[in-house]
Amino acid sequence: MLSAITLREVPGSNARLREALHAADLPTDDIEDGGRAFFEAVSGGDEIVGYAGLERCSGDYLLRSVVVLPAHRGYGLGRAIVEETLQGVGGDVFLATTSAAPFFSTIGFFEVQRAEVPAAVLATRQLSSICPSSATIMKLNRPPT
Repeated sequence: MLSAITLREVPGSNARLREALHAADLPTDDIEDGGRAFFEAVSGGDEIVGYAGLERCSGDYLLRSVVVLPAHRGYGLGRAIVEETLQGVGGDVFLATTSAAPFFSTIGFFEVQRAEVPAAVLATRQLSSICPSSATIMKLNRPPT
């Protein structure tokens, strides 16, 4: 049975965050820059099961650094981490991925062209220089309010 996920904010300098991102081949070049919030996902009391991050881009957000630790994969924790990370977040949410588009599409993200991405999101280091231009950019599909 899936335990509830709790998020605890951690600094970009957190060694376990950096190690998990390296192990998952996710970028770490800018994780200590300002304007980013990173979280360790905890389940079952105090067991760290993964990480996620958010970068505010004017009124929108860039979801980044979502990783489930290897021992915890296959239990739906990725979805739970993303949902908890985005709880209460207003504005549009974007992400860039080179390999996880199928996963993110199952939780409501769809592919968008760079021309459809707000300038503030495109100006992030993640999209302007760190991720390859071949990365898939996705936007969260939210129902109208």
